[in-house]
Amino acid sequence: MTPKQEERIRKKIKRIKADLAADKRHWGGQYHDGGGLRYLPPALYIKLGDYTGGLRYLNWFTKNFSDDAGFPDFLFECTIILFKSKRLEKAEKMAFRTFCSNTYLFDKFLGKPVFPIDKEEYSNLDKPQYVNEFFEYSHADEALFDFAHWLNGVIKTEKFKAAASAFIEVQKKLKREHNPKKRKELYDLARKIELEY
Repeated sequence: MTPKQEERIRKKIKRIKADLAADKRHWGGQYHDGGGLRYLPPALYIKLGDYTGGLRYLNWFTKNFSDDAGFPDFLFECTIILFKSKRLEKAEKMAFRTFCSNTYLFDKFLGKPVFPIDKEEYSNLDKPQYVNEFFEYSHADEALFDFAHWLNGVIKTEKFKAAASAFIEVQKKLKREHNPKKRKELYDLARKIELEY
């Protein structure tokens, strides 16, 4: 990356932060961010290789959007930043959150075939088409080689495999369950599996 390209990215981050600050002022001290600007900086920090700046941003995000579920790409980018910042325990937890947001994403990233699973998928973000059409990260990226190696090890652990299997089983049951009370119980169980990892 040339110094000019880096400068453009840093200006973009600065502009996003300024727009978010203006959004907060406009809404009387709270963020609204209907356009989703808050999800953009992690990708920019990764492009820069500025994982310290990325970590500072994640801390700010957690403080200001603590109940935000995020999008698969965003959660994946958070996982990269945490890993590159040597926050391995947090990175592993974020990796599982990423998996729960789209169970196909890691296969796509690691260059494995993506096979649809007959399970509940709440939105287009959960589906295999999403990673096939919109997900741009790859294990072949030299800057992510160490991350890909680590991630491949994490998803092969008994802990990850057991939690992933339990999560998918709940999603399969959800697809076939129509009783609202039982669906809520299953949804709560899926959330519990994600949060307790």
